[in-house]
Amino acid sequence: MSSTTITSEPTTAEKLHGLRWNTLGDSANSVFVQFTFFGSIFVLFLSELGLGKSQIGFLLSLFPFAGLIAPFIAPSVARFGYKRTFLTFWGIRKAITAGLLLVPLMVAQFGSTVAVIFVGLIVTGFALARAISETGRYPWMQEYIPNTVRGKYSAINNVFTTVAGLIAVALSGFVLEHSTGLTGYMTLIAIGVFLGGVSFWAYGRIPGGAPTAPTEERPPRDLWAAATDRNFRNYLIGIALITLAMTPMVSFLPLFMREQVGLSDSQVVLLQNGVLVGGLFSVYMWGWAADRFGSTPIMLSSIALRLFLPILWLLMPRYSDLSLYAALGIAVLQGATNMGWGIGSARLLFVSVVPPSKKADYLALYYAWIGVTGGVSQLIGGWLLALASDFSGSFLTIQLDSYTPLFLLGLGLPLIAIAVLRRIHVANEVGMGQFAGILLSGNPLTAVESMIRYHAAKDEEAVVISTERLGQAKSLLTLDELLESLQDPRFNVRLEAIMAIGRNRPDERFINALAGILHGKDPALSVMAAWALGRIGSPAGQPPLRDALDSHYRSIRGHSARSLATLKDDSIIETLQNRLHEEQDHGLRVAYAAALGQLRDVTAAPAIVQLLDEEQDELTQAELSLALARLVGEEGSYVQLLRQIRIDLDTAVSQAVLALTKQFPLQADLIGTCATAFSAGQYSEGIELLTALVAQLSTHDFPEPNRLILTASVEQLNTLGIVRLEYLMLVLFSLANV
Repeated sequence: MSSTTITSEPTTAEKLHGLRWNTLGDSANSVFVQFTFFGSIFVLFLSELGLGKSQIGFLLSLFPFAGLIAPFIAPSVARFGYKRTFLTFWGIRKAITAGLLLVPLMVAQFGSTVAVIFVGLIVTGFALARAISETGRYPWMQEYIPNTVRGKYSAINNVFTTVAGLIAVALSGFVLEHSTGLTGYMTLIAIGVFLGGVSFWAYGRIPGGAPTAPTEERPPRDLWAAATDRNFRNYLIGIALITLAMTPMVSFLPLFMREQVGLSDSQVVLLQNGVLVGGLFSVYMWGWAADRFGSTPIMLSSIALRLFLPILWLLMPRYSDLSLYAALGIAVLQGATNMGWGIGSARLLFVSVVPPSKKADYLALYYAWIGVTGGVSQLIGGWLLALASDFSGSFLTIQLDSYTPLFLLGLGLPLIAIAVLRRIHVANEVGMGQFAGILLSGNPLTAVESMIRYHAAKDEEAVVISTERLGQAKSLLTLDELLESLQDPRFNVRLEAIMAIGRNRPDERFINALAGILHGKDPALSVMAAWALGRIGSPAGQPPLRDALDSHYRSIRGHSARSLATLKDDSIIETLQNRLHEEQDHGLRVAYAAALGQLRDVTAAPAIVQLLDEEQDELTQAELSLALARLVGEEGSYVQLLRQIRIDLDTAVSQAVLALTKQFPLQADLIGTCATAFSAGQYSEGIELLTALVAQLSTHDFPEPNRLILTASVEQLNTLGIVRLEYLMLVLFSLANV
């Protein structure tokens, strides 16, 4: 028994080369659709012929309803070839469209009734040819656009098609404003047909879409598998809800703007430019976000934004000088949401929902489904408008009319669609809530600016500066760039990336990347990774740091101990206690002592006191004294005292001594005398009086660390005097925190 085989797909390089022709074809086709069946122009053209809203809705429904033939012709399309099918019927539909140019002749010779029937026949023929060509195009598109660049390419492609659409809409507005009757429409349709031919030529240069090789057996169908696929089913339901909500509302929007808002035909057409501008300015953001965070959050975000559209249309001023500007502003938002929905939903369909091995039947069923829902939505839209034709009134400040039911439909159904589409399970994608958190984290504007600078940077200095900026944004939007910087061949860039990550928000991928560097073969970077794991503040960094306590490099062991103390990892206290007594390296002993102080291990006080007595370096003395201070009080108060003493020793010590009056009111006179001595710079006398004060107090009632630190510090203070200021500070701080 022979099996079905498919001609091998083109290489990725061939696919990427073919994308330029797809962009040219889509750009030319965007003008075609604006000037013929799918823009505001066609709705206004049908209205000019005298069709009612329900009749317009019926004609518009023929386009999607024709998609019902897709499941039945899918096997034949596969055998004939996706590309060959698409090009054949793509060309046929352009020829059929050219028949619209005969409408003025039909009106003149046979009257408007016959002309309307003629238009109906053209629409029917076009819809069938379109359905057949699209049945071939969807599987072909899944093949010739690589998934790795699908979001990015969609963004770039949409920039070109949007610019083409902007030019088309500007031209159409000018033509309609300077023409009467059907003349302007015929001019635009003629231009559209010509550019449709250009798109046909461009699409022919795209690779792939080869026919299925002939076999003895017909390949098994997978329609039932597609219908029972939970992800696919939820996707179809969500698509249906969005289509029912948006299609009739948007299709009849031109008539709403003309009849209820008071815009002229040329102004109505101009609104399409607002839609295109909104899409143009948001397209790169949507495409970039889809490739980085996944399809689902982008799709759901666009739906959430779409909820504002019907509300804004209901509230917009009517027959006012501000009407056009308000409508244009809403159109920009509409364009942005359209672009997000288009990129997110298409990427989800092709990348995650449809298995490539079953693309023919899945996509045929999909196309038929959107045909049904699209057709039904147009019929519902026309029916609702006809039913509510006499409806009018007001609610609060909202003016109600026959279009109000469409807007209410557009407000309610997307909420249900969000609930349905969230059920689609896609691996390795960011959730909606997580996506919102990423967008709101840190400074998103700085994040975007720093990412642009990062990708534009050419030399090492520029990359280092931009990497620093990535960290300053403190936004998870920059996560990929920072992780990429860790793999940069330039040492300084990698070092800067580690520091930038250390200043960022916790993320599992950051932790894993830093852990890998911590246990890597470059001790300089490993030390910084140890610091960054402590700085980033996530408990997930504790396990790799514990392992690094046994590193071959002393610097890594020391930094790991300090970072674990920063992360409040009490599990290392016993290990650090043992190492503090056993370690011969002085720097490591200081690191362990500082870590135990930060962990508030009071049993480490004797060892830290001994280490402080032996220390000769001034900064290390300050660090060890801070470790002791942490055992008896808040470090902020101690550091503040240190800063004050460095500015004005006499005044700072005098005030600190005088503040002890609240703690020990019975010794107020002695405390006052001591404070006066220090304020006068009489340090020896002040130390004597301070020693006398300690002797008068019942120190046996003090907590153990306070008593031990006081005893040792007073002894050193009497021996060394003001030379070792940390002992004076420890005495004052220990007394203040009894």
